[in-house]
Amino acid sequence: MALKPGDLRNIAHLARLHIEDDSIDRYADDLSSILELVDQMNRVDSSGVKPLANPLDATQRLRDDEVTEIDEREKFQQLAPDVEQGLYRVPRVIE
Repeated sequence: MALKPGDLRNIAHLARLHIEDDSIDRYADDLSSILELVDQMNRVDSSGVKPLANPLDATQRLRDDEVTEIDEREKFQQLAPDVEQGLYRVPRVIE
């Protein structure tokens, strides 16, 4: 599919792209080559080709959900500047 400069101007307008007038012919040729390649790939008979493996089909080895660290909340809250009822207090930022 060969694009004309007018087609490329229309595409650029729809995509909100600014293309210099002296570059339009080059962009039209490049985009035409890309569309030609896509058309060529669409004509290939792929009916006997198996799809590639999908990473989403793999199962993941999951570990058991168990506590592996000790609770050090009291230790960390002793270092905090302001704690109330086990929660960290921070300065108000919205009035």
